[in-house]
Amino acid sequence: MFENTDIKLQDGFDMAWPRLHRVKQKFDPQRVENIPAKVAAEFAKPAVSAKIRPGMRVALTAGSRGIANLREIITAVVHEVKQRGGSPFVVPAMGSHGGATAEGQRQVIAGFGITEGNVGCPVVSSMDTVELGQLENGLRIWFDKNAYESDAVIAIGRVKPHTDFKGPVESGIQKMMVIGLGKHIGASSIHRHEIPSFGQLMPIAAKLVMEKAPIAIGIGLVENAYDQTCEIVALPVEDIAAEEPAILARAKTRLPKLLLKSIDVLVVERFGKEVSGAGMDPNVTGRNSTNVKEGFVAPPIQKIWVRDLTDESHGNAACINNADIITSNFFNKIDFSAFYTNVITSSNLNAGKLPLILPNDRIALAVAIKTCNRIEFDRAKVVWIKDTLHLEYIYVSASCLDELKKRDDVEITGETVELSFNDRDEVNTRFDFG
Repeated sequence: MFENTDIKLQDGFDMAWPRLHRVKQKFDPQRVENIPAKVAAEFAKPAVSAKIRPGMRVALTAGSRGIANLREIITAVVHEVKQRGGSPFVVPAMGSHGGATAEGQRQVIAGFGITEGNVGCPVVSSMDTVELGQLENGLRIWFDKNAYESDAVIAIGRVKPHTDFKGPVESGIQKMMVIGLGKHIGASSIHRHEIPSFGQLMPIAAKLVMEKAPIAIGIGLVENAYDQTCEIVALPVEDIAAEEPAILARAKTRLPKLLLKSIDVLVVERFGKEVSGAGMDPNVTGRNSTNVKEGFVAPPIQKIWVRDLTDESHGNAACINNADIITSNFFNKIDFSAFYTNVITSSNLNAGKLPLILPNDRIALAVAIKTCNRIEFDRAKVVWIKDTLHLEYIYVSASCLDELKKRDDVEITGETVELSFNDRDEVNTRFDFG
C-alpha cells in the first residue's frame, strides 16, 4: 500500500524521541474473590431461586464483549440452574457482531472460552428471531428464536457506561435483552433511530421484551478499574427496570481513567471489541462516533495513534474513526465485511471512517507529535497505554511528571524506557503494563 509513499516532515524523522517513564495509577481495588460462591449466594435469594423450576429449558446469554471472568461466571450460572433441575443452554447475544452469522457468533464466544466442553451445557447459535411487537414510535422489537422458545431466559450483561449515549440505562442487562438478543435484525431495527436517543428508548423497548419474552432473571456484572469483577447482582425480572440504574451509577464510579489534565499524544497499543464496544472506551478518551460530548469526562487529547487491532476483534474496526492515526499494520488486519456489517447495522457511518494511515511506527509517532498545536517537540505530553481497559500502569513523557507527582493516586515507579525502532521502523521497545 505504501511502496511509493514519500512522506516528508519539515525536520525529517531523525529526532530525539521522548524518554518514557512508567507510572502506576491507583484505583479502588474491591473485587469478587470467589465467583462461584458469589453466584451461588445470588441464586439463593428466594425471588431469584423461584424463577428456575425442575424441567425448565433455560437460555443464558453470552455477549461479544471481553467481560472479565465470563467463562467462570457462566459456568457458575449453569451449575446453579442444574442444581434447581433446569436444563441450561447458552445463546450468543451480540446483535450483528461475528459477521452477523450463526457460526461467526459461535466463534466469537468460543474465543472467550464459552464452549459446551468448558461451561457444561450446549451452545445454540442461530440468527433466527421472532417479532415481539412494536413500540408507539413504530420500532419493531425482535428476539432470538431459541431463547424465546425456552421456558426461562437469564440475561447476563456487564453494566457500564455506554460508548455512544447516556441515560438511566446504558450497557447492561436491558441492552442485552433488546439489542443482543435482537440479533442482526433487531439491532438493525433499533439502530434506525438516532443513537443519542437510546438512553430514553432502551427502557421502553426492554419493558416490551420483559412482557413478551420469557425473561426470568437478569444478572448485572460490574468491573473495577483493573478489569476485575467487583459486583455480581442477580435480579428477578420484576426488579430489573428499577434496580439496573443504581448498578449503572455504581459502575460509573469504577471506570479507569487517565489522571492527567491534558494530553498531547495518546498512543494506544491495542484496539478491540473485547476492550470496548468502541474499540477504545470513549469514557476514557472523550471521543465517540456520535459526537455526543455530555457525560464523557476525559482529559483533552490532541492526537491519538492506535498501533494494533486485536485478534479477538475478528477484523472488526468499527469506531476507529476516533483515532487520528493508524499504520498499515492495523489497516491490513481489517476484515471489511465484518467491519462494514457492524457499521451499517449501527446506521452510524461515522464509525466506518478511517484515520490517517501511515506506513510505519516511526512516521506515525513523528506525525502525531509534530501536528500537535502549541507545543515544542521535546515538551510533548505523550502517554502510552496498553488499551483503555488496562490503565494501572502507563508510560508518560517527562512533561507529565510534575503534574503527576502532586497526586496521591499516582506512583512514579522510577522505571524508564528509551524508544527504539527496528529496521522496518516499528517500535521494538518493551513495555511492562503489568
